[in-house]
Amino acid sequence: MKKSSLLSLITLLIVHVLTTEAYSQDTFTVTLDESVNGSFSVSPKLPADGKVAKGTVLTITATPEKGYVLDAAYYSEAGRWGAMYFESMESPFKVTIDKDKHLGASFIEASAVEHINVTQNVVYAKPGVKELKYDVFSPKGAKDLPCIIIIHGGGWSTNTEDIMRGLARELTKGGEFVVFSIDYRWAEKFDGDAENNTMMDIIEDVFGAIAHIMEHAEEYGGDPGRIGLTGDSAGGHLSAAGSVMTGMIGDGGFGKTPGVFEFMPTYMPENKTVDQVRDEMLVSIKAAAPSYGVFGGDFINHYSEDPAADDTWKAAISPINYVPDATGREVPTYLTRGTNDFLIRDEMVKSYMDELAGKGHRVQYVQVGGAAHAFFDWKPDERTKATFEKYGVYYAAEMKAFFVDVFSKL
Repeated sequence: MKKSSLLSLITLLIVHVLTTEAYSQDTFTVTLDESVNGSFSVSPKLPADGKVAKGTVLTITATPEKGYVLDAAYYSEAGRWGAMYFESMESPFKVTIDKDKHLGASFIEASAVEHINVTQNVVYAKPGVKELKYDVFSPKGAKDLPCIIIIHGGGWSTNTEDIMRGLARELTKGGEFVVFSIDYRWAEKFDGDAENNTMMDIIEDVFGAIAHIMEHAEEYGGDPGRIGLTGDSAGGHLSAAGSVMTGMIGDGGFGKTPGVFEFMPTYMPENKTVDQVRDEMLVSIKAAAPSYGVFGGDFINHYSEDPAADDTWKAAISPINYVPDATGREVPTYLTRGTNDFLIRDEMVKSYMDELAGKGHRVQYVQVGGAAHAFFDWKPDERTKATFEKYGVYYAAEMKAFFVDVFSKL
């Protein structure tokens, strides 16, 4: 058995055991996290021991201190890589108790968001168990601004668009971009779907989100003809795929016919063919800024249970294999990686940089001294916020400068 398949099997067994144990319980422990720069209340009031009956709906109501606003009300539960957060930028926020959970509220300075209007949870498709959605961060008074689409990371199997809201807020400073932060299906069965969600499905979700955003961008003051893509970690892979593999959009299927690998967007606008959608994206997607991403090699997994799936399928989801020649379509690219990244090695990013440069593209690779993995993430915990403040804020400004320069030359 391959190592990747064995690890997937072990992970599924662990999830099965934890799920079985959870559903056999009648009560769960609810813990209230300490908040800073504001407070929150929970109703109905928790018992002294924190034990809450399964199925109980709790309501979090958050109150910021003067000069602050709600960042998010949230609950967290044990995830694959530590606490997994589920959040709402609005209060009250209802939580159904079905596992042990932490509840809390995070607050930020009002000045951090006074320049934008935020639209949450725009649904673009529902191909499986969960609704696929995105959040919009639009500068007040926005009109015909370029759009930046952010794709979150999390090993293709955790996190939501919420984890990118810090980056979204930074990219909207100065009022030069409308920013969209998207979610997608989690790989394998982590969404609770009966069959595996494959990497091909996830890439189709990305193209579907882009199609939906292009259709509705003007409603938020965005220009659908000027789009930049970014994302971190798994989202680095997906933003690279969205930028250089756009020509693979089609209705020919993925691997069903030998040598044919095409992606059908999860969302398709009415009265448009897949060829029209592909051609419009090829023109509209102008630049990309993948952060500490995966572009090919052993980290790429198709997650397919199809017996025909082989290394050609992995190759067909690897952006490094599909960089177009810049004489036909140029995609300026800005790459970042922390020097202390335990997961993404320097040579992994450099090989993608070399491929882009070799095909004639403008490309910049910035190594962030002292930064580890996921420094563009934003979560309610103070450690993640501090990391973002130390590294994310500055390099978000550098990324924004790159996008400003690209779009100014169009």
